[in-house]
Amino acid sequence: MRRRMGRPGLVGTMARTAVVAGTATAVAGGVQRHQQNKAMAAQDEQQAEYDTQQAATQSQSEIADLQRQVAEMKAAQTPAAAPVAAPAAGGQGDVISQLEKLASLKQAGILDDAEFASAKAKLLG
Repeated sequence: MRRRMGRPGLVGTMARTAVVAGTATAVAGGVQRHQQNKAMAAQDEQQAEYDTQQAATQSQSEIADLQRQVAEMKAAQTPAAAPVAAPAAGGQGDVISQLEKLASLKQAGILDDAEFASAKAKLLG
């Protein structure tokens, strides 16, 4: 049997068409998967950003609550600190111990500078 030269026959044309169609389908599927992956990554990024914002908002709320509690505790402890600042009738040793107590209260943040200065002035007379 002799082969024809020139244009491919019907079977050759169908085979070439099938290869082109298969390649086009594979490429289109790859592009679609790539686009879906990009969309999912963007959605994950948005969700992470939202979660971060929520956590920051919650942290700020917790910090505000803690600051309020510290202020309330400080206000409740301030009257109790006044008797400590009262002058002792004992002697020089009591004055030094009272000054040390005042300094520790100031370092702990219970007394501010003005309260410390006032209590120190009362103690030293």
